[in-house]
Amino acid sequence: MNIFSMFLIGLAMSTDAFAAAIGKGIAMRKPTLKQALKIGVLFGVVEAITPMLGWLLGKAAAQVISEYDHWIALALLSLLGLHMIKEGLSPDDDKDSEVDPTQQPFFKLFLTSIATSIDAMAVGVGMAFLDVNIFVVAVIIGCSTFAAVTIGVMIGRYAGHIIGRYAEIVGGIVLIGVGIAIAAEHVGLLG
Repeated sequence: MNIFSMFLIGLAMSTDAFAAAIGKGIAMRKPTLKQALKIGVLFGVVEAITPMLGWLLGKAAAQVISEYDHWIALALLSLLGLHMIKEGLSPDDDKDSEVDPTQQPFFKLFLTSIATSIDAMAVGVGMAFLDVNIFVVAVIIGCSTFAAVTIGVMIGRYAGHIIGRYAEIVGGIVLIGVGIAIAAEHVGLLG
């Protein structure tokens, strides 16, 4: 996997956290940059750890299914992408309502960061079947998420919920595209 694909995965993994951060920013009404940075760090760290956990799980099973690894990566990334697209297309009233994080304990923000990073764990499982440095991927995902969440909280001061929906759709499309590229590369369609 090349560095460009890693950056695309990092961006795709940060979109659901970006969408959640916009909601947090809207709920906070006037978040400060310091608050946005703190939330960004929390989400970025969690989002960097989860693909490494998924990678460890995937490595445990790698010897059993190494012949089909690229198809597994394609399936996982496509399923995650389709789920993100579905979430982006669903009406806002189907999603959890956002509550002012300044009135929430750290634990609630942590749970939100875990919920938005489950897809990164699944990506980590898929990465276990590829020749990729999971640490580099995890750092890219964590940094992308930190930046996206910080920006998302600040955008939430001014924007409506609609921006977050489009971010999830684009992220889902990118994940599916990366999965197709991985499979195409392994079957010899890409150089």
